[in-house]
Amino acid sequence: MSGSPHPIFEIINARVWRGETLALQDFSLRLDHGESVAILGPNGAGKSSFLKLLTGEVRPEADPATHCYLFGEDRWSLEELRHRIGVVMPEEVERFSSYEITRDAVLSSLRGAYGRTREMRFSQADKQRADRAMKLLGVIHLADREFGTLSSGERRRILIARALVHEPEVLVLDEPSTALDFSAALQLTGTLRSLLGLGRDLLLVTHHPGEIPPEMQRVILLRNGRIFADGKKQDILTSARLSDLYQVDLRVG
Repeated sequence: MSGSPHPIFEIINARVWRGETLALQDFSLRLDHGESVAILGPNGAGKSSFLKLLTGEVRPEADPATHCYLFGEDRWSLEELRHRIGVVMPEEVERFSSYEITRDAVLSSLRGAYGRTREMRFSQADKQRADRAMKLLGVIHLADREFGTLSSGERRRILIARALVHEPEVLVLDEPSTALDFSAALQLTGTLRSLLGLGRDLLLVTHHPGEIPPEMQRVILLRNGRIFADGKKQDILTSARLSDLYQVDLRVG
């Protein structure tokens, strides 16, 4: 139907195994263009397995009743997805040499690499794309600094710029405030709010409800590899639901 939202990701009745562990089960979910969503759950809820499913790194168990589509296709290449989905994970920080120049760290995303850009060739257009992404994140003044001299918050914003250099259709952030101090975490929240204000499609994966920006209106709760709840933020982030999810007595203020 004309005017209907186009799905980024749609999965029906999936089971996903990680080794001998059933990581996701009875899993059905649709994420559309034009919406930003928070995925919330405790450790072991299935968040990492969901991310690998979204980025094409794992496939669901083969079953005639199971369907998995990314951008409307049931077959895809990881190279194509790397350009359409920008992913930021906290462990990426460790993949760069302390001596890597910050602009080069951003540019390396265009080659699907982490660093080693002195062996690569980049066009002027590539460099302009990297500079635009850094300007968007407010870190262009760090472009010629060594990566190892940056604060934890600055490194995280550089990683987001690196994910945006392809101008992806959706930006995925996995536990973005991990290892950040209170001030850096607040600055990061401000950055996410700015991106949401620009109309970026964001998917935030976290175990901490306090990381969810006010502009993000849909929240999905995961527990034991299943979708525990999915809906509007005000309906999902209640004391009763979060207490049940985390198995502790919580009060939402």
